[in-house]
Amino acid sequence: MSSATRLHILVTGATGYIGGRLVPRLLATGHAVRCVSRNPDRLATHPWPGVEIVAGNLGDPEAADRALQGIEVAYYLVHSMAAGHAFWERDRLMATRFGEAAARAGVRRIIYLGGLGDPSHVQSWHLVSRQEVGRCLAAAGVPVLEFRAAVIVGSGSASFEILRHLTERLPIMITPTWVNTRCQPIGIRSVLGYLIEALDHPAATGVFEIGGLDVLTYREMMLRYAAQRGLRRVIWALPVPLPQLSSLWVDLLTPVPLSIARPLVESLRTEVIVRSDRARHTFSVQPTGYDEAVKLALARLAADDVETTWASSLASLAQDEPEADALRSFEGMLLDSRRRRVRAPPARVFEALSSLGGDEGWPAGNFLWQLRGMMDRLVGGTGMRRGRRRPRELLVGDPVDFWRVEALEPPHL
Repeated sequence: MSSATRLHILVTGATGYIGGRLVPRLLATGHAVRCVSRNPDRLATHPWPGVEIVAGNLGDPEAADRALQGIEVAYYLVHSMAAGHAFWERDRLMATRFGEAAARAGVRRIIYLGGLGDPSHVQSWHLVSRQEVGRCLAAAGVPVLEFRAAVIVGSGSASFEILRHLTERLPIMITPTWVNTRCQPIGIRSVLGYLIEALDHPAATGVFEIGGLDVLTYREMMLRYAAQRGLRRVIWALPVPLPQLSSLWVDLLTPVPLSIARPLVESLRTEVIVRSDRARHTFSVQPTGYDEAVKLALARLAADDVETTWASSLASLAQDEPEADALRSFEGMLLDSRRRRVRAPPARVFEALSSLGGDEGWPAGNFLWQLRGMMDRLVGGTGMRRGRRRPRELLVGDPVDFWRVEALEPPHL
């Protein structure tokens, strides 16, 4: 157990990329963990024995009060990038309300993962918002430990998926000037190490900048990724930034939609490197280099062992995108119900249907599904690019191409 005492911990953003990996590690250290989600069904199917799940939207003060009751340490891992141009307003409001609720509940400390960048030179609303959230959380008086990180390298992270898909798909890249911006990427394992070890330092508050061993340009990151994959790539940089065109380019060539790509690409113009050694002197985490982080991420992808992805997160949904309701016959719908007897055990049939989509495709009319995905992309949808988290395993909330799993009752279809 990493901490000397068993703590009561709240994890927000547990359906997300970081939160979904943090929860099982906190449970493994013996802490009592509570998660809050707008859709608790998406957490109920995770193999997290003993975790307490609370339904609620953190934008609702009463829901935040319920979630924080009896909590000693709260991890704040939510953001609203997919909400569109006004995401910073939503983030500011949610963080302020959460900090106030934490103060009312007597929470000892909030641990927050924000964005790296020199505040005096930040040119991105995304990075400005991430740093402002830390100040909003602390405004009500609860001590806040704020980790600031740049690109997180790990299987399934949005930033890594952008880099991976661009490098895999484009032998020759003509890019804007942001490819020459310096960055200090950090591996996902190092990030999780910092988040967990923070519990061993109850007096640690304020900003801690964290990064890997290497300071690289985005061009160097793509070329070093290509070298590990045995790919020959040529990158030419134009003397113009072109953030809007870059966002559309990323939207077209990677699984990451425009609503998320736009703020991420805009932040690429800002140099994000560690300028303080507070984290190195406070924590025992030994960050890996970029090449090792890429190697570990590729190994996870090759083994189909990706714990979480950006697409599994509720935050990857646009805020005005409705969550699916269970369909019922009394709602006046016309239902087409068909049956077919299959000479196989239910578990075997369920396994086969659970592998649909992604790289496996669809057994009937696969080209029609591809056409449907193209039509979806033309009107601003996600198309088929989200794929799947794992090829033969489903959890509630998982993406399956342009679908999302809303209910799962194995071995029932």
